[in-house]
Amino acid sequence: MRLGINLGYWGAGMDGDNLAVAQEADRLGYDVCWAAEAYGSDAPTVLSWVAAQTESIDVGSAIMQIPARQPAMTAMTAATLDSLSGGRFRLGLGVSGPQVSEGWYGVKFDKPLARTREYVEIVRKAMARERLSYEGQHWTLPLPGGPGKPIKLTVHPQREHIPLYIAAIGPKNLEQTGEIADGALLIFPSAEHLEDTAMRYLRAGREKAGRTMDGFDVCPTLPLAVGDDIKGLADMFRPYTALYVGGMGSPKQNFYNQLAQRMGYEKEAAEIQEKYLSGDKAGAAAAVPHQLIDQTTLLGSVERIADRMQAYAAAGVTTLTLAPAGFTLDERIAALRAGTEALERSGLAR
Repeated sequence: MRLGINLGYWGAGMDGDNLAVAQEADRLGYDVCWAAEAYGSDAPTVLSWVAAQTESIDVGSAIMQIPARQPAMTAMTAATLDSLSGGRFRLGLGVSGPQVSEGWYGVKFDKPLARTREYVEIVRKAMARERLSYEGQHWTLPLPGGPGKPIKLTVHPQREHIPLYIAAIGPKNLEQTGEIADGALLIFPSAEHLEDTAMRYLRAGREKAGRTMDGFDVCPTLPLAVGDDIKGLADMFRPYTALYVGGMGSPKQNFYNQLAQRMGYEKEAAEIQEKYLSGDKAGAAAAVPHQLIDQTTLLGSVERIADRMQAYAAAGVTTLTLAPAGFTLDERIAALRAGTEALERSGLAR
């Protein structure tokens, strides 16, 4: 199993620290550094900044939002980043959620699976430098009846095949991800529930495409905090868990809330959402079960974290992406180093 790092969103007051964390991850031999975007910082700018100041670590978008860009623009960005970074870019895509898609980008959040499939097909054609023509439900290239002609990408990516990942939570999205992508970006993954909530659907998608799980990168992100006080460490992540389970998406379309329900927290997920959406964020955080946090983070001593890493590897994880917690840069760096030590103790290091 490999290790990655997730810097989250840029512009949250830790930008200088984030670069130092990425550079330390590069020095420690982490495999990939991911950056996110929502409706603040964009991922490609952050990744170009990180790639320019690191040596060997891959840089990946987790995610570039599908409603934010035309697919050909995404292919241009991916090819440019791969070329500038010396072949270190990984393209992570996702549809985001209805509030961001419709409220920020003005793009209707409908038929997300079909849109993702068409988007991926166009991006792959463009990155392969084929003359771009496509006829689908959501995109037609070139536009009919106009002056447009099929053209091809002028930039040559460093590699013939840029790894493409999809952020997936729901069963149908996971199955399609297994079918059309090179890897899956997962959030709130529990090793104990991973087979039922993700792996069986990814496997079904791979089988549908006539492939096995060999070479497919299962890449969940887990917050990491090191120390002896497990409960205290878990409490650090209550607001984070409450935000996703309670406040992400819309009341009827919160993928993270649905995931918590599939993990057996139906009653708790409903309570967290009700409190969060009513404005009681503190109450929502208090309603998050300790066990849910503990199952979806890496908490405790290096030995305990190493044991948890073994559980994730046994469940099918191939790249474990860490989000090291800490109030200072030194604390985040210490957590990053603890992650490396835990992987070595687990016997899983590649």
